[in-house]
Amino acid sequence: MSKTPYYITTAIAYASGKPHIGNTYEIILSDAIARFKRNQGFDVRFQTGTDEHGQKIEEKAKAAGLQPKQFVDGVAAQIKGIWDLMNVSYDKFIRTTDADHEKQVQRIFRKLYEQGDIYKGTYEGLYCTPCEAFWTPSQLKDGKCPDCGREVKPAKEEAYFFRMSKYADRLLQYYEEHPEFISPLSRKNEMVNNFLKPGLQDLCVSRTSFQWGIPVDFDPRHVVYVWLDALTNYITGLGYDADGNSDALFRKYWPADVHVIGKDIIRFHTIYWPIFLMALGLPLPKHVFGHPWLLMDGGKMSKSKGNVIYADELVHVFGVDAVRYFVLGDMPFDNDGNITWDLMCDRVNSDLANTYGNLVSRTAAMTLKYFGGEIRDAGAAEPVDAELRAMAEGLYKKTAAKMDEYRIADALDEIFTFLRRCNKYIDETAPWVLAKDEAKKDRLATVLYNLSESIVIAASLLQPFMPETSAKVFAQFGTQMRPYDKLGTFGLLPNGTKVSPTETHLFARQSYKEVEEKYEALHAQKEEKAQKSKDVPAKSAHEPEYPAEITIDDFAKVKMQIAEVIACEKVEKSDKLLKSTVKIGNETRTVVSGIAKFYKPEEMVGKKVVMITNLKPAKLRGILSEGMILCAEDEEGNLSLLSPEKPMPSGSGIF
Repeated sequence: MSKTPYYITTAIAYASGKPHIGNTYEIILSDAIARFKRNQGFDVRFQTGTDEHGQKIEEKAKAAGLQPKQFVDGVAAQIKGIWDLMNVSYDKFIRTTDADHEKQVQRIFRKLYEQGDIYKGTYEGLYCTPCEAFWTPSQLKDGKCPDCGREVKPAKEEAYFFRMSKYADRLLQYYEEHPEFISPLSRKNEMVNNFLKPGLQDLCVSRTSFQWGIPVDFDPRHVVYVWLDALTNYITGLGYDADGNSDALFRKYWPADVHVIGKDIIRFHTIYWPIFLMALGLPLPKHVFGHPWLLMDGGKMSKSKGNVIYADELVHVFGVDAVRYFVLGDMPFDNDGNITWDLMCDRVNSDLANTYGNLVSRTAAMTLKYFGGEIRDAGAAEPVDAELRAMAEGLYKKTAAKMDEYRIADALDEIFTFLRRCNKYIDETAPWVLAKDEAKKDRLATVLYNLSESIVIAASLLQPFMPETSAKVFAQFGTQMRPYDKLGTFGLLPNGTKVSPTETHLFARQSYKEVEEKYEALHAQKEEKAQKSKDVPAKSAHEPEYPAEITIDDFAKVKMQIAEVIACEKVEKSDKLLKSTVKIGNETRTVVSGIAKFYKPEEMVGKKVVMITNLKPAKLRGILSEGMILCAEDEEGNLSLLSPEKPMPSGSGIF
């Protein structure tokens, strides 16, 4: 019996630099969906890759002293390496510099031109290089790019355009007939109200002002512009041929079951892409899921802001499966998620070490201690078992329903609610008390069997989210992943199955201090390696990458004032942080600063310092920090507070 095909894709990562954890979230999310579908028996095709053309990459390559292809080869390898590090089970990693992709993009462009959907004209507008997007004055936000907030520049050039308006009514009708096409619903409403109903403008699909792109074969002064190149990867990666000779893979898997993308590119995937497909006479994808962003301490991650966390850093401190669990479990369906080192530490300790790890370790240890590791259902059931068994038998159905709606965090929550119930069952049955009475040995065996069976069911459902951890659980409990069509039945673990001893826990608890020390040691290693490989002074481990230049308007957004420290103390369980109470004019605030290695609390009291006072408040170790005290840092990492040269009253402005 043949399996039902299921095709899932991610947006292809832009090959301009190393992806941070916010970028990496999408590939982990898609991998969890792909693994779950495979476990359900679907014939899954999972595609990801890299978007490697465009003006931004051309400029970055030039700045690095490399040819564009050399530059993207390096970045694509780095992206693929991170995907592999995160244990992503993709079937195809496509690059838009692949020869077969480039060939089909040229054929698609020619076909659309010959049938009248693409025409030649001149574009004059406002251009954002980082986003590679043209904007009209009415589309700007405060005079800047509405997507990234950066400066735009006037641009005029000859270009080819796609007749978007020709298909607008047909797309609206498709939305109405396929209400499941876009989720969450708020994304669909945004597309209809902000773009389709006001009227679509024709789309620029070629450029002449740069060369790093796929040439238009019948007009080689032009290169194919970003979206017609990037979006078509979803079909070229399956062997689509614009001349009608598509591969069997394309016939098998298209249309895609779901495109998993970030909410910032929903417009391109739910307006431009379906219209391109309509023009090509191809069916539209069944679903587009526009997931929210993973924010760093409440703000969008940006290298220029210096608030970026990378997946490999988190893995170094917590491990692959802990990182996968956190980003999947802490990302809401329709609202942005949040990540900090402290939040990550708390979640690993509470959910993974305590709830899951302790359950597995206690059950295995008691089975080894009381029965030599043999799992056996002695049939000594009691009423308290019924609720656990019923919850276990209904767990797959609840989890699958959440996964079908792409509510991944909710699916994980269902499983961990069950794990917490298992821990409660241990307290209710008290196996250590049963072990003291030989007459209750059968009851003890049944309790430990129920726990072992529950653990196997939970580990089977957790496999898409934490595959390495589930493999460890199956090995320890002498079994394999339970087929998903069998998860509705409790009691399939054979009597006589053996538990193996292990010296390590699934997840280790870590203190904030341990996490901080590992993070700092990692960056010290990176700096040492960088110094050895480059004959240039190393930057501070925490120094952000600054933009080449800013305007006076950018500077004016930062409010700096003189503040007087009136009280100071060390933050509990931290060797790095000080909590200062400062006076700014008539106002008093609390500020947390990473300066404890350089200043004692008593040294801080009475000092006049320079402080950013309009910084968004953030919680550090549970303390609300309402600003930032400024310091200078030398090449060795030594810090010095910035203070006014002459006596100045607190509250004085810095200009």
